[in-house]
Amino acid sequence: MDLSKRFSERLRHDVDEGQMRDGSIRYLMMRPDALMGMFARLEPDIRAKAHVALAASVAEFGGRSIAAYRTSGAVSPDALMQTIVETSADLGWGCWEFSRRGEGALTVEVRNSPFADGAGLTGEAVCAPIIGILSAMAPVLVGEGAVVTETTCASLHGE
Repeated sequence: MDLSKRFSERLRHDVDEGQMRDGSIRYLMMRPDALMGMFARLEPDIRAKAHVALAASVAEFGGRSIAAYRTSGAVSPDALMQTIVETSADLGWGCWEFSRRGEGALTVEVRNSPFADGAGLTGEAVCAPIIGILSAMAPVLVGEGAVVTETTCASLHGE
């Protein structure tokens, strides 16, 4: 994987096979409202469990992308953060900004989250995929045992 190229430049669309790949990693293009609409159709207790399950799945499988980025040269926390900022924008996951908050703490602001946009104003935090990928990154960025918490969401307040 050549991290000197942005994700959008590395992504290959193979229309004959009906797939998109960044090297060996396959990606899927999907409407965010279709994905988030599934959550809206679940009962609140099941919806909460589904968000947790989605975050865990993204942490596991997105963690494989994080490992691939690190193997390809994004070894330092700053290099990994820059790779994720660029890749998130290229994937349509919004505009990300990392800020250090002392030793062992970061703040991540995501502007224009497709998950919040797809869910609309729900009164709930809905960005489970972002929690998942940040959970996969957290040990590299701030150390083992780091916990990721969604503190605000456009779906909560319409921001």
